[in-house]
Amino acid sequence: MPDKPEDGALYIGLMSGTSMDGIDAALVRFGNHTCDVLDVYEAEYPAKLRDELRTASRQPATCTVDRIGQLDRWIGECFRDAALTLLEKSTVDAAAITAIGSHGQTLRHQPRASRPFTMQIGDPNVIAQGTGITTVADFRRRDVAAGGEGAPLAPAFHQWLFAGGSTIRAVLNIGGIANVTMLSPTSDKVIGFDTGPGNTLLDGWMTANRKLPFDRDGDWARQGTVNELLLGLMLADPYFAQDPPKSTGFEYFNGGWVRARIASLGDVTIDVADVQATLAELTARTIATSILGHAPDIEEVLVCGGGIHNTDLMARLKSYLSGVRVTSTEDYGLHPDWVEAAAFAWLAKRCLEGKPGNLPEVTGAAGKQVLGAIFPSTG
Repeated sequence: MPDKPEDGALYIGLMSGTSMDGIDAALVRFGNHTCDVLDVYEAEYPAKLRDELRTASRQPATCTVDRIGQLDRWIGECFRDAALTLLEKSTVDAAAITAIGSHGQTLRHQPRASRPFTMQIGDPNVIAQGTGITTVADFRRRDVAAGGEGAPLAPAFHQWLFAGGSTIRAVLNIGGIANVTMLSPTSDKVIGFDTGPGNTLLDGWMTANRKLPFDRDGDWARQGTVNELLLGLMLADPYFAQDPPKSTGFEYFNGGWVRARIASLGDVTIDVADVQATLAELTARTIATSILGHAPDIEEVLVCGGGIHNTDLMARLKSYLSGVRVTSTEDYGLHPDWVEAAAFAWLAKRCLEGKPGNLPEVTGAAGKQVLGAIFPSTG
């Protein structure tokens, strides 16, 4: 077991989200409720790996145990290489890093199955062995074992970094799935949950119809017109009315979910650009409804994640949050693209300190839990 870290120690956070397109690697230094991102690196997955991951996650019945084992090793090698490249880029020696916090790549997330589970692959043994740095990984499964959703985990970090002052504030991460953290200046209790689809349905529809990975700036959605009938069918999904704690993923919100609702329209013809506009409206409305439903007096929303770069989506969101200051986490010192990677570096720190990393009121777990398993360095 490594020594407990001190403030000012260096960490690396490694994150890959539901888009399954690559890895965010961040070199961070933590202080007294401060987080300084010193350097960053983005690594794209090879096209073959990306395709195999999406097939494995979306068609699990076709994925053999041998294939999962191979993918676990392959992802571990990619995470290892991302950490090594970041070190080379930053000219920081591996010996100076206290630990790596590796989220891994979620393959399946089923916290409400008859035997609940969540599966993140990317063998941390490969990362620790290849970098010579203590690696902390497998953060979600302890929360699930304690009866929780295993997600979202970022709200504990959001509270640690962004709480304070007199403002009623929310932190909104728009990744493949969107999640929100509500912070009150008068209470330590945090409300946090997955609001539903963030970018995942938009990206999936873009890929299926225009052979592009995402809708840059929301330009295609902006060309379409929201179909109110389709939007109504989507908003009627029971997930949106479900009380937290709750989490979701691409296992539920995916292309099949979209096509089923289009099919429910019967003989009504809908243009593919109108579907994209409707999906953007769905994301914006469900986020806004989630925030206002649980924090009607909200004053400020800090946005992070890839969705912040979608100007059409952000305009829709701001229209639903009229009178609320909607801005970037960068206003508080942390670039929106690196909040998630920094969060898993912080969770590694918490694990080494023997401190809990979850918020039971967010995940539904039976009490606070120390999250993560430690894989010691080779040195």
